[in-house]
Amino acid sequence: MTGTRKSRSFLLSAALTRAGFAFLRTGLPGRAVRWERKNYAGRTVDLYAGPASALGTAVAAARVHPGAGLAVLAAGVCGAYDDVAGDHRRGFRAHLKALRDGEVTSGAVKLFGISAAGLVAGALLKERPPDKVLAGIVIAGTAHFVNLVDVRPGRALGAVLALGAPGLLREGPGGELAAVAMGGAAAVLPDDLGERAMIGDTGAHALGAALGAAVVAGNRRAGLLAHAVAVVAAAVHGDRVSAWARAL
Repeated sequence: MTGTRKSRSFLLSAALTRAGFAFLRTGLPGRAVRWERKNYAGRTVDLYAGPASALGTAVAAARVHPGAGLAVLAAGVCGAYDDVAGDHRRGFRAHLKALRDGEVTSGAVKLFGISAAGLVAGALLKERPPDKVLAGIVIAGTAHFVNLVDVRPGRALGAVLALGAPGLLREGPGGELAAVAMGGAAAVLPDDLGERAMIGDTGAHALGAALGAAVVAGNRRAGLLAHAVAVVAAAVHGDRVSAWARAL
């Protein structure tokens, strides 16, 4: 029965993401202005995979637990804002420095928005206060980590699939949410690898939040603490993490 629920979660997430991707490609005006970017190699790619994976994964995650759906949706919205209004600055230090100087950057909006959403989701997913805080850190930190490795085609989506796969061994919501994250990633992986689309900050943060929610749902305090330390370390050494992903 549990395996069937995980299969359904994977297929629902993948189907909703793929349907959203197809709809956005045919149904939205202003494509050249709003929905196209140049990738690292200078090729023109579209951004539809990002909102499609964010919405599809959020709906599928909410079916498992409302808190997880909230985290995914909020992370996707914050990422979408950065995709539309983002600037060239990278890393928390640059955005926090700008904030101290009185400038609210898109990165600062992401930082505080996704962190707040992670804490709210953590409060809904866990019962004890220390676990709620750790859960919020894991969800927000995992969303940030997936965005850090989104530096070349397939890197971020591959990370979601690789890191989500062990979660399929878990029973209950943890396994189902891992399947949700993997389904959303698998649905847009061919277009990402083929350099026809990119997930952008919208998709990277949303899928990362789904993966983080799976970790939270499947772990107790010791596991939460270990994952929290890992994602904080990745954030501190963000440039190295991105360089490592770029070199793969």
